[in-house]
Amino acid sequence: MSSAYIHGTDPEEQKRLSTLNVFMNDASLRELSLQGGERILDVGSGLGQLARAMARCSRTRPLGIERSAEQLTEAIRLARDAGEEHLVEFRQGDALNLPLTETEWGSFDIAHTRFVLEHVSDPLCVVQAMVKAVRVGGRIILQDDDHDILRIWPEPPGFQDLWNAYIAGYERLGSDPYVGRKLVSLLHQSGATPVRITSIPFGSCAGTPSFPIYIDNLVSLLFDARDSTIESNRMSESAFDDAIANLRKWSERPDSAIWFSLAWAEGIRR
Repeated sequence: MSSAYIHGTDPEEQKRLSTLNVFMNDASLRELSLQGGERILDVGSGLGQLARAMARCSRTRPLGIERSAEQLTEAIRLARDAGEEHLVEFRQGDALNLPLTETEWGSFDIAHTRFVLEHVSDPLCVVQAMVKAVRVGGRIILQDDDHDILRIWPEPPGFQDLWNAYIAGYERLGSDPYVGRKLVSLLHQSGATPVRITSIPFGSCAGTPSFPIYIDNLVSLLFDARDSTIESNRMSESAFDDAIANLRKWSERPDSAIWFSLAWAEGIRR
């Protein structure tokens, strides 16, 4: 089994992910409802910004597991630059084979993951390990995408074909672009008791100061996956480039809007 990240880990992707954290972390923290003192495992901690935010709220030192050496190096740099290198213990390892010691299994109050299950070959394996990592009564929190729910309006020419080809690129890599709708089932199949679902909004419209940033994120996300999108045999290079140009032009309309949300499911280890 292996993990496959469709977007790569170059500096532009790290910049996109860092911006994404800025827009989503406050909402994620509200839903986490940390009371303080929780021992937290963050699976797929990426650049570590959410893990550091969790540390500030819980006043404990989360353990962040990250597969990518590039992301881990950048996470440590960002923490150091913020004077927060002491807040999180970062450890390299794959979500499909968590590098926990014998005494760490069953010791966490919370196991959390975000934007990970969509990229792994076996999401159930990851969730089963997260359940095993928490104590009885501990919380397992899954946040992930269902790419089918994205809507932009009025829809620019070629966008739906582009988005479908992008999704096909996920599937070609053995990943699941629809895993968001399956989070409760994954908790149940892993032996946890599902207790709550919600969603984290991620959208914007013309007229809001943040809208250009959302557009840049969407365009960067698609460009980072350009090769896999074209290799899915669903779209030619010229059609891809035309669709991106139409998206850029569309973003200048006064009535343009992006509608999307991140699926959230929470379970308890019984």
